Amino acid sequence: MMPENYLPQRIVSLQPSITVTMRDLDLLHRLAACTRYCVDVCPEIRQTGCVIVEDSWTAKAEQILAVRADLVLASVPYRMESLAEIMKTGVPCLCLSPKCLADVYQDILRIARIVSSEEPGAGEKRGLALVERMQHEVAEVRRKTQGGENPLVYCEEWGKPLLLSQSWVAELVEAAGGRFFGAPGKQTTEAEVVAADPDVIVASWCGSGDRVPLEKIIANRHWEQTTAAKSGRVYCVDDEFLNTPASPLIKGLHALAAAMHPEMFVMEKGLRRIEANCMAANRQED
Repeated sequence: MMPENYLPQRIVSLQPSITVTMRDLDLLHRLAACTRYCVDVCPEIRQTGCVIVEDSWTAKAEQILAVRADLVLASVPYRMESLAEIMKTGVPCLCLSPKCLADVYQDILRIARIVSSEEPGAGEKRGLALVERMQHEVAEVRRKTQGGENPLVYCEEWGKPLLLSQSWVAELVEAAGGRFFGAPGKQTTEAEVVAADPDVIVASWCGSGDRVPLEKIIANRHWEQTTAAKSGRVYCVDDEFLNTPASPLIKGLHALAAAMHPEMFVMEKGLRRIEANCMAANRQED
């Protein structure tokens, strides 16, 4: 529990989603420490003198205590050991665990209320404005894609084992006019994907940026005969855009929309398509 009227000044962020939200709320000056992954997503951190610490998966009590933190903000994924390390510090903490877009919006509002401003109500207003901008973008993409092609989209968060993207990604796929293959966040198999024959394949591996080897995964999994591979609709979406439950999801939404509806949306930075020569080679072998 946090004391009434608590206004933390030295905050430790243990996930990029939290750091990005702090940036969006113009609160980076309150960060005493964050993770190296936060710097990748929010390079402005380099100018703040923020100390680099372990994240929610590998948190270390001594690092949090060393920066004299008065609040820890953490989010998924966790391990029991890392949660124990956070608790060991005795520092007030807020541990988030979003499952869907509604949770993401609520988490933004929670952060805004707790850390935003000394002025009563200012945090809520700033957080609500950010959430409303995100909701507006989702609604606009939904409007543009309504009544068009409704492709089946296979979207994976990890490659070994095959792990499907989270529920908020499934919601973004649906908002962009697609159908999400499988159960979000669950494992699947190469054979199940072949049997489903997706129209679009998207890979967005946690921690891999935009470096998913699309050509290798299609060949190694024998997915050359899927509709997606035959039509060259195999994509990598930058990890930041689909696996950061905060405002970067809007860039992920636009990337998914461009992958599904290239005639309507421009391929922007963060979306990479499989090499054309790889697809041409596959066609010659047919």
